[in-house]
Amino acid sequence: MTTTLPSLSAGRSALFLDFDGTLAELASRPDAVQIPPDLPPLLDALHARLGGALALVTGRARDDLQRWLPTHRWPGAFEHGAVRVDGEGRLRLTEVPDLGAITATAQAFVARHPGLVLEVKQTSLSLHFRLNPALGPACVELLSRAIDGISGLQLMHGKAVVEVKSPRVGKGRAIEAFMAEAPFAGRRPCFAGDDTTDEDGFAAVHALRGDSIKVGDGPTHARHRCADPQALRAWLHHTLETTA
Repeated sequence: MTTTLPSLSAGRSALFLDFDGTLAELASRPDAVQIPPDLPPLLDALHARLGGALALVTGRARDDLQRWLPTHRWPGAFEHGAVRVDGEGRLRLTEVPDLGAITATAQAFVARHPGLVLEVKQTSLSLHFRLNPALGPACVELLSRAIDGISGLQLMHGKAVVEVKSPRVGKGRAIEAFMAEAPFAGRRPCFAGDDTTDEDGFAAVHALRGDSIKVGDGPTHARHRCADPQALRAWLHHTLETTA
Protein backbone atom coordinates (compact mmCIF):
# COMPACT_ATOMS: atom_id res chain seq x y z
CA MET A 1 0.00 0.00 0.00
CA THR A 2 1.16 3.53 -0.74
CA THR A 3 0.21 6.98 0.49
CA THR A 4 0.91 8.35 -2.99
CA LEU A 5 -2.54 8.64 -4.54
CA PRO A 6 -3.17 7.58 -8.14
CA SER A 7 -3.38 9.83 -11.17
CA LEU A 8 -6.52 9.83 -13.31
CA SER A 9 -7.03 10.33 -17.03
CA ALA A 10 -9.95 12.39 -18.32
CA GLY A 11 -10.62 9.96 -21.15
CA ARG A 12 -9.64 6.68 -19.57
CA SER A 13 -10.61 6.79 -15.86
CA ALA A 14 -13.85 6.25 -13.96
CA LEU A 15 -14.20 7.56 -10.41
CA PHE A 16 -16.40 6.09 -7.65
CA LEU A 17 -16.76 7.84 -4.29
CA ASP A 18 -18.26 6.85 -0.95
CA PHE A 19 -19.80 9.66 1.12
CA ASP A 20 -19.59 9.27 4.92
CA GLY A 21 -16.00 9.20 6.12
CA THR A 22 -14.75 9.70 2.56
CA LEU A 23 -16.12 12.93 1.11
CA ALA A 24 -17.45 14.10 4.48
CA GLU A 25 -16.19 13.64 8.02
CA LEU A 26 -18.08 11.11 10.12
CA ALA A 27 -20.52 12.73 12.53
CA SER A 28 -22.03 11.68 15.84
CA ARG A 29 -25.40 11.26 14.12
CA PRO A 30 -26.07 10.54 10.44
CA ASP A 31 -28.08 13.78 10.15
CA ALA A 32 -25.26 15.92 11.62
CA VAL A 33 -22.84 15.65 8.69
CA GLN A 34 -21.25 18.85 7.42
CA ILE A 35 -19.60 19.33 4.05
CA PRO A 36 -17.53 22.23 2.70
CA PRO A 37 -19.46 24.46 0.29
CA ASP A 38 -16.98 23.84 -2.51
CA LEU A 39 -17.66 20.08 -2.64
CA PRO A 40 -20.75 20.07 -4.93
CA PRO A 41 -19.11 22.30 -7.60
CA LEU A 42 -15.94 20.23 -7.32
CA LEU A 43 -17.89 17.04 -8.06
CA ASP A 44 -19.70 18.81 -10.90
CA ALA A 45 -16.39 19.79 -12.44
CA LEU A 46 -14.89 16.31 -12.06
CA HIS A 47 -18.02 14.74 -13.52
CA ALA A 48 -17.65 16.95 -16.58
CA ARG A 49 -13.87 16.40 -16.84
CA LEU A 50 -14.33 12.62 -16.75
CA GLY A 51 -17.01 12.66 -19.43
CA GLY A 52 -19.72 11.69 -16.96
CA ALA A 53 -17.77 8.73 -15.51
CA LEU A 54 -18.14 9.73 -11.87
CA ALA A 55 -20.60 8.10 -9.46
CA LEU A 56 -21.39 8.16 -5.77
CA VAL A 57 -21.39 4.70 -4.17
CA THR A 58 -22.83 4.90 -0.67
CA GLY A 59 -24.97 3.21 1.94
CA ARG A 60 -27.03 6.37 2.29
CA ALA A 61 -30.55 6.66 0.93
CA ARG A 62 -30.69 8.90 -2.13
CA ASP A 63 -33.30 11.27 -0.68
CA ASP A 64 -31.34 11.54 2.56
CA LEU A 65 -28.10 12.42 0.77
CA GLN A 66 -29.91 15.07 -1.27
CA ARG A 67 -29.87 17.42 1.74
CA TRP A 68 -26.08 17.81 1.36
CA LEU A 69 -25.36 17.03 -2.28
CA PRO A 70 -27.36 17.54 -5.49
CA THR A 71 -27.39 13.80 -6.19
CA HIS A 72 -29.59 14.20 -9.28
CA ARG A 73 -26.59 15.66 -11.13
CA TRP A 74 -24.49 12.49 -11.10
CA PRO A 75 -24.88 8.74 -11.39
CA GLY A 76 -25.05 7.02 -8.03
CA ALA A 77 -25.52 3.77 -6.16
CA PHE A 78 -27.42 4.26 -2.91
CA GLU A 79 -28.25 1.88 -0.07
CA HIS A 80 -25.18 -0.15 -1.08
CA GLY A 81 -26.41 -0.41 -4.66
CA ALA A 82 -30.01 -1.43 -4.03
CA VAL A 83 -31.04 1.92 -5.55
CA ARG A 84 -28.93 2.88 -8.56
CA VAL A 85 -29.10 5.74 -11.04
CA ASP A 86 -27.10 4.93 -14.17
CA GLY A 87 -25.23 7.24 -16.51
CA GLU A 88 -28.41 7.90 -18.50
CA GLY A 89 -30.30 8.93 -15.38
CA ARG A 90 -32.38 5.74 -15.29
CA LEU A 91 -33.40 4.41 -11.88
CA ARG A 92 -32.52 0.78 -11.16
CA LEU A 93 -34.22 -0.62 -8.06
CA THR A 94 -33.72 -4.08 -6.60
CA GLU A 95 -36.59 -6.01 -5.07
CA VAL A 96 -37.52 -4.37 -1.79
CA PRO A 97 -37.54 -6.79 1.19
CA ASP A 98 -40.27 -6.63 3.82
CA LEU A 99 -38.68 -4.90 6.78
CA GLY A 100 -41.87 -4.04 8.68
CA ALA A 101 -41.50 -6.41 11.62
CA ILE A 102 -37.75 -5.84 11.92
CA THR A 103 -38.24 -2.07 11.86
CA ALA A 104 -40.83 -2.28 14.65
CA THR A 105 -38.47 -4.38 16.77
CA ALA A 106 -35.60 -1.94 16.22
CA GLN A 107 -37.78 1.10 16.92
CA ALA A 108 -38.90 -0.35 20.26
CA PHE A 109 -35.27 -1.07 21.18
CA VAL A 110 -34.16 2.47 20.25
CA ALA A 111 -36.99 3.95 22.33
CA ARG A 112 -35.63 2.18 25.42
CA HIS A 113 -31.96 3.07 24.89
CA PRO A 114 -30.78 6.69 24.56
CA GLY A 115 -27.98 7.33 22.09
CA LEU A 116 -29.17 4.96 19.37
CA VAL A 117 -30.29 6.20 15.95
CA LEU A 118 -32.36 4.12 13.53
CA GLU A 119 -32.32 4.89 9.80
CA VAL A 120 -35.16 3.27 7.86
CA LYS A 121 -34.42 3.41 4.13
CA GLN A 122 -36.23 2.25 1.02
CA THR A 123 -34.61 -1.19 0.95
CA SER A 124 -32.66 -1.49 4.21
CA LEU A 125 -32.26 -0.18 7.75
CA SER A 126 -29.27 0.95 9.80
CA LEU A 127 -28.91 0.98 13.58
CA HIS A 128 -26.25 3.48 14.70
CA PHE A 129 -24.60 3.29 18.12
CA ARG A 130 -21.81 5.89 17.82
CA LEU A 131 -23.31 7.91 20.70
CA ASN A 132 -23.53 4.80 22.91
CA PRO A 133 -20.77 2.39 21.81
CA ALA A 134 -21.37 0.06 24.74
CA LEU A 135 -24.65 -0.97 23.11
CA GLY A 136 -22.94 -2.16 19.93
CA PRO A 137 -23.03 -5.89 20.81
CA ALA A 138 -26.69 -5.60 21.91
CA CYS A 139 -27.58 -3.95 18.59
CA VAL A 140 -25.91 -6.75 16.67
CA GLU A 141 -27.65 -9.41 18.74
CA LEU A 142 -31.04 -7.70 18.36
CA LEU A 143 -30.88 -7.53 14.57
CA SER A 144 -29.32 -10.99 14.28
CA ARG A 145 -32.30 -12.46 16.10
CA ALA A 146 -34.74 -10.31 14.13
CA ILE A 147 -33.57 -11.68 10.76
CA ASP A 148 -32.96 -15.25 11.94
CA GLY A 149 -34.77 -17.64 9.63
CA ILE A 150 -35.69 -14.90 7.12
CA SER A 151 -34.25 -15.55 3.67
CA GLY A 152 -33.10 -12.63 1.57
CA LEU A 153 -31.71 -10.56 4.44
CA GLN A 154 -28.25 -10.25 5.95
CA LEU A 155 -26.40 -8.18 8.54
CA MET A 156 -23.57 -5.88 7.51
CA HIS A 157 -21.21 -4.29 10.01
CA GLY A 158 -19.73 -0.81 9.62
CA LYS A 159 -18.23 1.91 11.78
CA ALA A 160 -20.51 2.09 14.84
CA VAL A 161 -23.42 0.81 12.77
CA VAL A 162 -25.08 -2.50 11.93
CA GLU A 163 -27.32 -2.76 8.89
CA VAL A 164 -29.96 -5.12 7.53
CA LYS A 165 -29.97 -5.44 3.75
CA SER A 166 -30.37 -7.86 0.90
CA PRO A 167 -27.35 -10.11 0.28
CA ARG A 168 -27.86 -9.56 -3.44
CA VAL A 169 -26.57 -5.98 -3.30
CA GLY A 170 -23.20 -4.47 -2.42
CA LYS A 171 -20.87 -1.72 -3.50
CA GLY A 172 -18.75 -4.12 -5.53
CA ARG A 173 -21.74 -5.30 -7.56
CA ALA A 174 -22.84 -1.69 -8.08
CA ILE A 175 -19.42 -0.73 -9.44
CA GLU A 176 -19.43 -3.77 -11.74
CA ALA A 177 -22.84 -2.72 -13.07
CA PHE A 178 -21.64 0.80 -13.78
CA MET A 179 -18.52 -0.51 -15.51
CA ALA A 180 -20.65 -2.50 -17.95
CA GLU A 181 -22.46 0.67 -19.09
CA ALA A 182 -21.67 3.98 -20.77
CA PRO A 183 -19.90 6.23 -19.95
CA PHE A 184 -17.92 3.97 -17.58
CA ALA A 185 -17.36 0.97 -19.85
CA GLY A 186 -13.79 0.59 -21.12
CA ARG A 187 -12.33 2.89 -18.49
CA ARG A 188 -10.06 2.13 -15.53
CA PRO A 189 -11.99 2.42 -12.27
CA CYS A 190 -10.85 4.09 -9.06
CA PHE A 191 -12.89 3.78 -5.85
CA ALA A 192 -12.37 5.70 -2.60
CA GLY A 193 -13.98 4.55 0.66
CA ASP A 194 -13.32 4.43 4.38
CA ASP A 195 -15.18 1.49 5.91
CA THR A 196 -15.26 -2.29 5.93
CA THR A 197 -18.42 -1.94 3.83
CA ASP A 198 -16.20 -0.57 1.03
CA GLU A 199 -13.88 -3.57 0.86
CA ASP A 200 -15.99 -5.42 -1.72
CA GLY A 201 -15.83 -2.25 -3.83
CA PHE A 202 -12.05 -2.32 -3.61
CA ALA A 203 -12.08 -5.99 -4.67
CA ALA A 204 -14.29 -5.14 -7.64
CA VAL A 205 -11.99 -2.41 -8.97
CA HIS A 206 -8.94 -4.62 -8.44
CA ALA A 207 -10.58 -7.32 -10.56
CA LEU A 208 -11.04 -4.65 -13.24
CA ARG A 209 -7.37 -3.61 -12.92
CA GLY A 210 -8.29 -0.38 -11.23
CA ASP A 211 -7.15 1.64 -8.22
CA SER A 212 -8.47 1.83 -4.66
CA ILE A 213 -8.09 4.43 -1.91
CA LYS A 214 -8.68 3.76 1.78
CA VAL A 215 -9.56 6.95 3.67
CA GLY A 216 -8.42 6.84 7.30
CA ASP A 217 -7.07 4.11 9.54
CA GLY A 218 -7.86 0.43 9.72
CA PRO A 219 -6.97 -2.78 7.89
CA THR A 220 -7.79 -2.81 4.21
CA HIS A 221 -7.03 -4.40 0.85
CA ALA A 222 -6.95 -0.98 -0.82
CA ARG A 223 -3.74 -0.14 -2.67
CA HIS A 224 -3.54 3.49 -1.58
CA ARG A 225 -4.37 5.35 1.63
CA CYS A 226 -5.00 8.94 2.64
CA ALA A 227 -5.42 10.31 6.14
CA ASP A 228 -8.96 11.70 6.15
CA PRO A 229 -11.73 13.25 4.01
CA GLN A 230 -9.89 16.57 3.91
CA ALA A 231 -6.90 14.83 2.29
CA LEU A 232 -9.20 13.02 -0.13
CA ARG A 233 -10.86 16.30 -1.13
CA ALA A 234 -7.41 17.86 -1.64
CA TRP A 235 -6.58 15.00 -4.00
CA LEU A 236 -9.84 15.59 -5.88
CA HIS A 237 -8.92 19.26 -6.33
CA HIS A 238 -5.44 18.27 -7.51
CA THR A 239 -6.96 15.73 -9.88
CA LEU A 240 -9.22 18.37 -11.41
CA GLU A 241 -6.25 20.71 -11.91
CA THR A 242 -3.93 18.12 -13.42
CA THR A 243 -6.13 15.63 -15.26
CA ALA A 244 -5.96 15.84 -19.02
